[in-house]
Amino acid sequence: MKKFVTIFTLCLALGLTAQAQLPAITLKDISGKTIQTDTLCRLNGGKPIIIDFFATWCKPCNRELDAIAEVYDDWVEETGVKLIAISIDQAQNTNKVKPLVDNHGWTYDVLLDPNSDFCKALGIQLIPYTLIIDGDGKIVYRHNGYSEGAEEELIDKVRDITKK
Repeated sequence: MKKFVTIFTLCLALGLTAQAQLPAITLKDISGKTIQTDTLCRLNGGKPIIIDFFATWCKPCNRELDAIAEVYDDWVEETGVKLIAISIDQAQNTNKVKPLVDNHGWTYDVLLDPNSDFCKALGIQLIPYTLIIDGDGKIVYRHNGYSEGAEEELIDKVRDITKK
């Protein structure tokens, strides 16, 4: 029983509960506007949000965001989902984020987490890392890594949420 309580407490501390809420961390978007992370779920009018953590130097991250970009407009039309990409590039490299986004033609909202405060608050250690937030602001899905075709699993999870 003692082991169970210890593991449960650790999971809570790391934000690993299936229905956890987003922590309140202040970030900036690539134009310098301040955003409070615990309000991200309000940005999409009760529809799901995908949060994708990436870095400019992370090849799998860029491949994932490129793959989603190819189908993103269809996803938005079908489910109303919104994707928010969060760069964990360190402060001295945040000037590389906007050119990368522009070069790839990503239409996502992009936030900067230069100290990885949001990542740490969510217990994220490796990227790419993807979350799905339901319309009530609860984290309902977590996925680490990227392999070709993984975006299909992602949209299937979003579809499941929008059917409820």
